[in-house]
Amino acid sequence: MTDKVIENNQAAIIGEIVSDFTFSHEIFGEGFYMVDISVDRLSDSTDIIPVMVSERLLDVNEDYKGMKISITGQFRSYNRHEERKNRLVLSVFAREIEFVDEIPESAKTNQIFLDGYICKAPIYRRTPLGREIADLLLAVNRPYGKSDYIPCICWGRNARFAGNFEVGSRCAIWGRIQSREYMKKLSEDQLERRVAYEVSVSKLEMVEEEA
Repeated sequence: MTDKVIENNQAAIIGEIVSDFTFSHEIFGEGFYMVDISVDRLSDSTDIIPVMVSERLLDVNEDYKGMKISITGQFRSYNRHEERKNRLVLSVFAREIEFVDEIPESAKTNQIFLDGYICKAPIYRRTPLGREIADLLLAVNRPYGKSDYIPCICWGRNARFAGNFEVGSRCAIWGRIQSREYMKKLSEDQLERRVAYEVSVSKLEMVEEEA
């Protein structure tokens, strides 16, 4: 059962370490740390993706900045309480890590597969330039009765298709993890720059439940 649950959330990224490790939390004596990975897009821009790493996978006291790394794991979420409300925090939970000398041009540096359930009515809209977009929130089961809540964004034909999904529908998604900066209004005269993470969907399909 656990293996099947792990299969429904598979993420793989290849990029460059661009931060130090910072302590996140400890579970049963095992420390977990956060590190930022810069992953190139097909365009000239990059995504900065936060990764959670166990101290048992590598020496978190070393300085790895500038080194290239391949990570496989899962895209996970948790709620962090701040400003009197919960904020969804997303990161890649690393299961396997491998340092690499070079990143081949043909390498697929950012891939994710999710199999979960629509837990919020999709939001379909058009940009001022007429581009179709749909926002989804996918609940993906984890072992021991937990779930991850993953924001996903669809474009064009996929957006039209996803806009008709109903809450509770099971959906499979393929795509890439992306970071996006935005300005959060804290008060009338105070803005704060924040970063949101989401899955940019390249393919999606409805999944029929097994009888």
